[in-house]
Amino acid sequence: MSAVDEARRWLGTPYVHQAATRGAGCDCLGLIRGVYAAVVGTTPEVPPAYSRDWSEPQGTEALWQAALRHLQAKPLGAVAPGDVILFRMRSGAVAKHLGLQTSCGANARFIHAYQGHGVVECALSAPWQRRIVARFAFPAQQTGQE
Repeated sequence: MSAVDEARRWLGTPYVHQAATRGAGCDCLGLIRGVYAAVVGTTPEVPPAYSRDWSEPQGTEALWQAALRHLQAKPLGAVAPGDVILFRMRSGAVAKHLGLQTSCGANARFIHAYQGHGVVECALSAPWQRRIVARFAFPAQQTGQE
């Protein structure tokens, strides 16, 4: 199953901070962790408890560093469906939101878990695109690989 297909199975999951259970609740990290487990065949590290501001008070890029441990970094311009995209929600803040690109081009879209909305697929509009600071691919699947 592709990352896009798996992420679409999560649509409608309620937003629940620090959760990662399809249909019951997840946040943006929980969504990506769930998709990772389904498409890679292993479970990434379990994150320590985290606040909604992530590591903003400390100024550390905790989410970015975790992504680098488990995903393959890509150039920002190497856009493809299934990419994990990392957002910085405001200038000078740490990157603290994740999504999964579902389509590219003029009608680019992405899936993310958003507080107050749950897991939704929406347009990757110019305001969202301006906030992208990193792009990643999932590693090769562990199951069925030699």
